[in-house]
Amino acid sequence: MVEIINRQQGRHFSLEQAQELLPLVYRLTEEAAREAKYLMACIEALPDKKSSRALEIQDQINHLIDKWQNKLERLGAKPKGLWLADFDNGTGYYCWKFPEVKILHKHGYQDGFTGRILISSNEESHENCPSPN
Repeated sequence: MVEIINRQQGRHFSLEQAQELLPLVYRLTEEAAREAKYLMACIEALPDKKSSRALEIQDQINHLIDKWQNKLERLGAKPKGLWLADFDNGTGYYCWKFPEVKILHKHGYQDGFTGRILISSNEESHENCPSPN
């Protein structure tokens, strides 16, 4: 079951929880990216890229991206760029970029996409272990 959260509340994800949510995030992103690509092709096909029709299509693209961002936020993810989402883990973010099929990277709160590093296999295997406390 997918949990929809209050945007102000925030949510911390374990790597496992973020991975479980990823198929839905992927599908939402894939659909939005496909539609945006189609709309961009429509603009490219217009003889006047600054026409009222072109501006109307640009507005549709912006609305589409806003809807995508809102959907991800309702799931607890943080859209950080076009087709890029972060999942707060309490010490930083698990970082995902479309079309990656698995969350393989993380970064600190102050680091952006360029500061992301691979999640070690050691971290992945220890996440499922119960805490010794």
